[in-house]
Amino acid sequence: ALDTLKMFEKKDSRVKSAAATNLSFLYYLGNELEQATNYADLAVSSDRYNPAALTNKGNTVFANGDCEKAAEFYKEALRNDSLCTEALYNLGLAYKKLNKIDEALDCFLKLHAILPNSAQVLYQLASIYQIMEDPNQAIEWLLQLITVVPTDPHVLSKLGNLYDTEGDKSQAFHYYCESYRYFPSNIEVIEWLGAYYID
Repeated sequence: ALDTLKMFEKKDSRVKSAAATNLSFLYYLGNELEQATNYADLAVSSDRYNPAALTNKGNTVFANGDCEKAAEFYKEALRNDSLCTEALYNLGLAYKKLNKIDEALDCFLKLHAILPNSAQVLYQLASIYQIMEDPNQAIEWLLQLITVVPTDPHVLSKLGNLYDTEGDKSQAFHYYCESYRYFPSNIEVIEWLGAYYID
């Protein structure tokens, strides 16, 4: 894939931008940040209005720890294409990392309107409500999430933990048991169930 895409580097700017965008993404997936950054820069300079190129550039900046600058690239990508879901999702993550929780929530609620069955979006919404110390909303989003991914042991144990925190032992027991059924090696779940049986 890399060799094929490199052949397109010498073409006109739009083709070069598309090839560089894909090369940047492949290098990013391979955790070769320097190469990913180089190709992201090439993609953006070849076509400043390419939302995927701007998103990739934001990803490389984010990976290097500059969340503020990454958010600027994601916002620019969204100005060029308001339906660029990758940019919107990553902007939400950047805001979350920057502790701008209301802005992050806004991003993920917009994404939920576009992608109502996205497990990642539902999980992020639950996570944000947990950060906001609103366990009832977090539980609501996690209950929606398990309709999409009913066998995810991490989500099930998270539900068990939230119900336990709220004092609902029977619901906590149910979800911890379900989590244990799908992944019987989670020590935290085993400890909770052991303590429950002792009680």
